[in-house]
Amino acid sequence: MTANLAATAATQSSTAASTTGGANTLASLSSNFTDFLNMLMTQLQNQDPTSPMDTNQFTSELVQFTSVEQQINTNSSLTKLIQYTQDGTMLQSAQMVGKQVAVTASQLALQNGQAGLQYTATSAGPVVVTVTDSSGNILDQQTAQAAQGPNSWNWNGQTSAGTQLPDGAYNVSVTEGGGALPFAVVGTASGVQNASSGLALQLGALSVPFSSLVSVLN
Repeated sequence: MTANLAATAATQSSTAASTTGGANTLASLSSNFTDFLNMLMTQLQNQDPTSPMDTNQFTSELVQFTSVEQQINTNSSLTKLIQYTQDGTMLQSAQMVGKQVAVTASQLALQNGQAGLQYTATSAGPVVVTVTDSSGNILDQQTAQAAQGPNSWNWNGQTSAGTQLPDGAYNVSVTEGGGALPFAVVGTASGVQNASSGLALQLGALSVPFSSLVSVLN
């Protein structure tokens, strides 16, 4: 009976550790442990002297409770450590707000009527930059004479017809001889957000994972 009660109490506490906070779990464990000790003392007081309880049995149960308690404390400490690390990273990341950055993205960040990107051409010659909306409609398409190596391209947010577009995120592609070129979008960091998937860097309407950061330009 003692073994069953103790094992049940320890199992309930271990299950609670994965679903509730450390403090609540420890309180539940303490309550179960107290109940176990009270029942153990009652059983010891009323045991048959000719057939005493096996001390190894309830000693093993006490060790089991102690092990569960240590595991809960360890999980709680790790949770706090992760939280402190995230808070520190957030503070450091916030220092980039207002700086011009380059990020890997498939969209331009039009901010205050200006956007830009950087790309590396494999050879000197024409490069086509195409800006489209969310439906794939071409808003603007320009051909630039690129030099071999690093290049930059700026956009004033106007369509091919000269219509000024509102600030926002617009799809963009860079091609050279029909083949796509990798590029980095340039914009001003306007915020840092702690998203469910990790830290996200915001460039106006554009939000990208912090891991997409290529460089801080100023």
